[in-house]
Amino acid sequence: MLSLKLYRLIAPVFVVMTIFIVVACSSDKFVPDGQYLLDKVELHSDKKDVNSSLLMQYVRQKGNSRWFSLFKIPLGTYTMAGKDTTRWINRTLRKMGEEPVLYDSVQARLSSEDLTVALQNMGYMNATVDLEKKVRGKKLVLNYFLHPGEPYIIDRFNYEIEDSVIRRVLESQLNSDTKRPRQFTVTSLDNERKRLTHILNDSGYYRFHKDFIYYTADSTQGRQHVNVTLHLMKYVENSNSTPTLHPRYVINSVNFIPGDSTGFHLRKGILEDNTLIEKGKYFSATDLQKTYNNFSRLGAVRYTNINFREAPRYDSLKIGKAFTYTTSSTHYLDADIQVSNNKPNTISFQPEGTNTAGDLGAAVVLSYQNRNLFRGSEHLSLEFRAAFEAIKGLEGYKNSDYEEYSVQAHLRFPRFLAPFLSKEFKRRSSATSEVSVGWNLQNRPEFHRRVFSSAWKYHWSNPAHHLTYDFDLLNLSYVYMPWISETFKHDYLDNVTTRNAILRYNYQDLFILRTGFGLNYSSTNYALRAKVELAGNMLNALSGIFRFKENSEGKRTLFNIAYAQYAKFDFDYTKVIRFDERNALALHGGLGIAIPYGNSTVLPFEKRYFSGGANSVRGWSVRELGPGKFRGVDGRIDFINQTGDMKLDLNAEYRTHLFWKLDAAAFVDAGNIWTLRDYADQPGGQFLFKDFYKQIAVAYGLGLRLNFDYFIIRFDGGMKAINPAYTSVEDHYALWHPNLKRDFTFHFAVGLPF
Repeated sequence: MLSLKLYRLIAPVFVVMTIFIVVACSSDKFVPDGQYLLDKVELHSDKKDVNSSLLMQYVRQKGNSRWFSLFKIPLGTYTMAGKDTTRWINRTLRKMGEEPVLYDSVQARLSSEDLTVALQNMGYMNATVDLEKKVRGKKLVLNYFLHPGEPYIIDRFNYEIEDSVIRRVLESQLNSDTKRPRQFTVTSLDNERKRLTHILNDSGYYRFHKDFIYYTADSTQGRQHVNVTLHLMKYVENSNSTPTLHPRYVINSVNFIPGDSTGFHLRKGILEDNTLIEKGKYFSATDLQKTYNNFSRLGAVRYTNINFREAPRYDSLKIGKAFTYTTSSTHYLDADIQVSNNKPNTISFQPEGTNTAGDLGAAVVLSYQNRNLFRGSEHLSLEFRAAFEAIKGLEGYKNSDYEEYSVQAHLRFPRFLAPFLSKEFKRRSSATSEVSVGWNLQNRPEFHRRVFSSAWKYHWSNPAHHLTYDFDLLNLSYVYMPWISETFKHDYLDNVTTRNAILRYNYQDLFILRTGFGLNYSSTNYALRAKVELAGNMLNALSGIFRFKENSEGKRTLFNIAYAQYAKFDFDYTKVIRFDERNALALHGGLGIAIPYGNSTVLPFEKRYFSGGANSVRGWSVRELGPGKFRGVDGRIDFINQTGDMKLDLNAEYRTHLFWKLDAAAFVDAGNIWTLRDYADQPGGQFLFKDFYKQIAVAYGLGLRLNFDYFIIRFDGGMKAINPAYTSVEDHYALWHPNLKRDFTFHFAVGLPF
């Protein structure tokens, strides 16, 4: 028995290794005599401060791509083809695969030169690069050894500005600490050019660019030490012109031009409020970009084009009774803003397929959008949804299906709507305001639920720092339970056990009035999300003033309906480590905790955490895992009780590009949910510091993705590795005792898991 299980574990590895060996050997037939297959390229640096992986971009010739950085499957696919290109199978295999990369000494020499220049740009002016070739059969491993040496340090940084007006403009912006040593790098010097250019472009210098700035360096003070001088030249219009002061431009007029024959669909006040280019102000590149950004946020606008024209202006001089006019020394610009209208109304119909813990269903969504409701680019969206799902495995219930009908209305304003704010603040703010209202009808075999919701929200962004913010000023939900089946009451609500008493709270009429704040940071390789949500505090303060009535359970009520009170905190972090253009490792961690207090002893059902599924621990389906080592009722999935007050997710996913639009992934997931209190009918579900690490579930698996850039279709297959809800050693350590029927879970989803 043991040998059979061991065979099941090592057999896939053996097959992969066999294929890899065959592929490696068969590639030789496409390598001509006297040439070598470039098997691997590596960079090695003498200094730890120099990141060799970042310099790989300067290597012109790399080896064939590898799946998961290990297997040269594209090369193997190519080498499976015969040399007869008239046969379609050979042409197809070659097209699907990747041609062998043959070592080119010229490319290697040029790569060495590029690496040397890159190191010099980093301040290592005496850097050298050596090549080492290791040949084995018809394969060659190429090593680049980087010898950066000591970096050059800037002792003194000086400014020489020929334009007297610009010197006054920049006087307070120049670095006063000229003796502070800095490493002599092309990047730092270029950044200083960009900084000064940006300041001048925002100070009226419409025609200024960084090519008017150059550097000289003096290294006579000593080895690896230099004095640097930044030179800012006068303005030269062309090679035949005499150097003069740089022209400084003032906005003369702002003109709005319709982009099509239909004219403007927006009110003039909206056009002006979103335009930061103003008559009488100096030209500002930042104001220009913010104006573009403002119009891009308006759903009623398809595109915006802003052009500037030099406008001649004249000064008048009175001589006797007559006036003479001379050209003004100040330079002026006319701004022409062309605005093209977007299609105001759209209607869409979208069918959906649903799968909730294995229960299949279908849904339809009818949507209507108006992008310019009050001619101020107000965005109204209406959504009507109907869904049906066949539910299996529920005994004792007459109906075995789930029906849902909902209507949602959202009205978004492309500006910050609030009293006591200045017009200038509103103009320069990137915030949007949104009011929403919705009604949701759910009919399950166990109960019927009605949810009314409304909210007032703000959303704004800071693109320069990759930040977005969400603020829910007021978010109201009213949960109404018109019917609960007798079976559900008997099994869950009417018993006197602790669990049923807690569940009863979630199946009563309930008010949830909450506020929340969320922060999102997203860059190329990092993403961070944090959210805080507080509910019931405002109502609790009012209850103390107006003495709200208490129900039979001692809960304070509004209109005879208890209100929820809790605090909820969520944190989510993702980091992507890129090895090359085809391979990357994504690391993810998520932590959430919600604490009921005051008027609540239990979280509302919609606010509780669940684990498992396509975006969590993928060896389990949605709501199959937890809390803690709780196994459900008699080992069966318990939709109601497999929720908790705390959640932990830890994920590592190695992603690789295969070919065409296909990507693959190998992943390891870990996590679980827990309750904060010890509930009698959820044994093992409470979070305890001494035990929680023993209750972390672990899964592993493989995924296949169809990557169409604008959306990703994902197929993941997860296997349980460590199961905290076990009845035997085999069940607990499923990694060593795999059972496909028991341990395998398939997931279909859209988008990446994190």
